[in-house]
Amino acid sequence: MKPATARSPLVPVIALLLAMVSIQGGAALAKQLFPYVGAQGATALRLGIAAAMLLALWRPWRVPVTRAALRPILIYGVALGGMNLLFYMAIRTTPLAIAVALEFVGPLAVALFSSRRLVDLVWVALAICGIFLLLPGSFGATPLDPTGAILALGAGACWAIYILSGKRAAASGGRPAVAYGTTIAALFVMPIGVAHAGTGLFSIEILPLALAVALLTSAIPYSLEMLALDRLSTRVFGILTSMEPALASISALLILGERLSIMQVAGVGTIMAASIGVIMTRNSVVPVPA
Repeated sequence: MKPATARSPLVPVIALLLAMVSIQGGAALAKQLFPYVGAQGATALRLGIAAAMLLALWRPWRVPVTRAALRPILIYGVALGGMNLLFYMAIRTTPLAIAVALEFVGPLAVALFSSRRLVDLVWVALAICGIFLLLPGSFGATPLDPTGAILALGAGACWAIYILSGKRAAASGGRPAVAYGTTIAALFVMPIGVAHAGTGLFSIEILPLALAVALLTSAIPYSLEMLALDRLSTRVFGILTSMEPALASISALLILGERLSIMQVAGVGTIMAASIGVIMTRNSVVPVPA
């Protein structure tokens, strides 16, 4: 007989919430690496350590990868690397919560473009309103760096490619696809990180912080999400995932001291509402970025 805690419906919900807190806390912590190795170096360290962890955990070489799986896994890995790199570059000058909200436009677009229903026009309009509220100077909001906003939207575009290619990679490559994809992402970003940070990327002094970032953004949330995915419906999973911008704002406030204006809070909330609306009206899930 299973313990009561294992049967409790709150266990997977709490696991997913902890996973999201871990991811956003790790992202806020990663920002503290920027003065030492820059956003490019922080991305390279995060993906490099995460790839090593996943290779050790999954040992993907034990399952042969078919030739048909190579292309989707390659695209998946490059998209993952681009998503992380652009996102970290965005949060150099953009508040974490706003960058997360803008990045959500990617998976939101995937969900909307796959539908042909009139009700989805409501969610499109809501998302556009949210983005408009976040634009530099909109309705007296705190000025937002346009370059950072564009980079966050670029990360969202990579997230969209990550979702589409990730489905094909998982279908043809199975569980090893995650480890291989993360390794490809690390190999893609590492030269950029080395070119920017040089030998400082391999400094022992920043290793503890880099390990903490990799654990918080990869190892811990991956394990918790696996528990949640096994016990939650895709609709509940997607609705809870849509809370990420709010959790990002809390993490940024506590760790980085970042505060949002009222209009920016409204913009983040509007994009969250659009994401929840899409999920409530169709049984889909917004995947969490790796």
